[in-house]
Amino acid sequence: MNKQHIIESVTEGQLKSDFPAFSVGDTLDVHVRIIEGDKERVQVYQGVLIAEKGRGVNHTITVRRIVANEGVERIFPLHSPRIAKIEVVRRGDARRAKLYFLRDRVGKSRRLRDQRRGLKHV
Repeated sequence: MNKQHIIESVTEGQLKSDFPAFSVGDTLDVHVRIIEGDKERVQVYQGVLIAEKGRGVNHTITVRRIVANEGVERIFPLHSPRIAKIEVVRRGDARRAKLYFLRDRVGKSRRLRDQRRGLKHV
């Protein structure tokens, strides 16, 4: 066995499998655990998934939202214990793997159209 197979076999127990099927362009609710002192709470971060990167334990997603007319992006490690759950709010129709062009958009052109009815989502 080479090093890569050994690393994958060690980390496969840390992978989460309870995520819904989502893809780039979808609007997601990411429930993030926040620890303040000895208190723990869950905060919801809602935004458009603009990029996915990595695989296995290193799988990350980039979620973009607009707060006070300013774009805010957060990168979430998907299999982190800080992620409580992920919900798909709206399916978006994207023709690209990375939606970095949304950073330059303002107003209504910032929105993605809904995925067409009858189109199978994988």
